[in-house]
Amino acid sequence: MTANIAVVGGGWAGCAAAVELARGGARVTLFEAARTLGGRARRIEQAGRTLDNGQHILLGAYDRTLRLLATVGVDRRQAFLTLPLQMRYPPGRGGMDFVAPRLPAPLHLAVALLRAQGLDRADKLAMARFSTTARWLGWRLDTDCSVAELLARYDQTERLYRLMWRPLCLAALNTAPEQASANVFLAVLRDSLGAGRAASDMLLPRADLSALFPDAAARWLAGHGATVRTGARVDTVAPAGGGWQVGTETFDGVVLAVAPVSAAGLLAPLPDSATLTARLAALAPEPIATCYLQYDATLRLPQPFFALADDATAGRWGQFVFDRGQLDDGQAGMLAVIVSAAGAAAALPRQALADAIAAQLAAEFGRPQLAAPGWSTVVTEKRATHASTPGLQRPANETPWPGLVLAGDYTAGEYPATLEMAVRSGLAAATLLRARR
Repeated sequence: MTANIAVVGGGWAGCAAAVELARGGARVTLFEAARTLGGRARRIEQAGRTLDNGQHILLGAYDRTLRLLATVGVDRRQAFLTLPLQMRYPPGRGGMDFVAPRLPAPLHLAVALLRAQGLDRADKLAMARFSTTARWLGWRLDTDCSVAELLARYDQTERLYRLMWRPLCLAALNTAPEQASANVFLAVLRDSLGAGRAASDMLLPRADLSALFPDAAARWLAGHGATVRTGARVDTVAPAGGGWQVGTETFDGVVLAVAPVSAAGLLAPLPDSATLTARLAALAPEPIATCYLQYDATLRLPQPFFALADDATAGRWGQFVFDRGQLDDGQAGMLAVIVSAAGAAAALPRQALADAIAAQLAAEFGRPQLAAPGWSTVVTEKRATHASTPGLQRPANETPWPGLVLAGDYTAGEYPATLEMAVRSGLAAATLLRARR
């Protein structure tokens, strides 16, 4: 008998679960409240421009995501600009220049460290010592602590902390090092600094985030007998005999792939839900802000993206800048600047934040014209991720109710709230429901 499964939520986790279930022969109905699939990694429209609600980088180590993209017909070579692992600041401004050459691991990192500019001997020795120790520890601590404590414990220099570890922690975990989990950070380092050369590659999406996977997933699902309903809000999920009622329909099983706050609201009426809803409520949201600045189409940065020296006390909020024109010819002259863990930045008026970031770009690149973009906007995803804090107890995919499973980047796993974690969670949720049948 074919299982009839509802997937509530059309973000990356929900789309992954839907594809995996349909691939296994289930009859799938995907519900998404918004008109656009993608959840917290999606396409938006502003002032006639197609943007993302946040710029993303994937890693070559994101094997589940890359396999799933191939399943739904996405060509990796066309979908991404692939760059070697790097941390590069605008030249001549006191930053660093670290680029891993295309050599076998771990030689690629050894050569990158030897060639790195902007780091002195003490910085390089500290990084080599830390990487060696982390590898010896198996990239995991028996007792979790903050990233800041971890780095202090292994005598990382102030300069290395400021130019390498802090921006990497903010980008990967969207949590400041003083509050971020060392174990989650070490998992990211294992699959970047500690991984094979190809696994450490950085993948920059050329298309918008909805086009990158969710749109392709919807087409694949339609071709495999599934139903995708956008603009379809689900307000109730309740047991119904041996199955589940979703809105006015009945299904054999449900994948609940919505944000933690929405999941808690849907689960609260169920019996014995207090423990799980409390765990969902403990996931503190962290915002990410993306500032888009449009210049003349002839503007081009020397590289597709740079790290920036942020300093909130001096009004320098930007942490990374991407030249969108080097990813998509249709966005020539557009720069996207990321502010992770953006609580303080998001509290500013949007135009004030955009002006401050434009001034920061002009100063860091030594190009006064960058202070005056022709157009700008700030997109803030207020619940982009959860804070990855030490010892955080993330909810499992499995719930106390047979036939109801969770999927999302916030579920239990070693990765932070990334696209890869969302995909892994969706696949795990689908596997649980298949096993039940």
